[in-house]
Amino acid sequence: MYPEHLVAPMRNDLTVAGFKELKSSEAVDQELKDQKGTTLLVINSVCGCAAGAARPGIKWALEHSEKKPAHLATVFAGVDKEAVSKAREYTLPYPPSSPAIALFKDGELVHFVERHHIEGRNAQMIGEHLVEVFDEFC
Repeated sequence: MYPEHLVAPMRNDLTVAGFKELKSSEAVDQELKDQKGTTLLVINSVCGCAAGAARPGIKWALEHSEKKPAHLATVFAGVDKEAVSKAREYTLPYPPSSPAIALFKDGELVHFVERHHIEGRNAQMIGEHLVEVFDEFC
């Protein structure tokens, strides 16, 4: 587990962009179970690819896309263990991955970006990909 003072700026990076933090399995269920519309769920992490590509790319996509998910939520790997475990149940059959980006539509997972799709790509590449995903599903 990472200390809260270490992850606070990384949490804040998404919450200031409108993401709701989910810190328990119950909160994840409330957000995703039987949800209508679209929900973007980010499995945040302390790694460099989260800081350099995932979070900036997600924010870029939200700023530049005409269509956007109705709901924005995040869990933090290595910190909110219970919430992350529950979130990963919703992203099956994909293996655990952090950072990761999941888009749900009417409670169903419709798109998933795993860590290996984030590593080696820059924020704009991630953002442009997400704009395409939002255009298709939102």
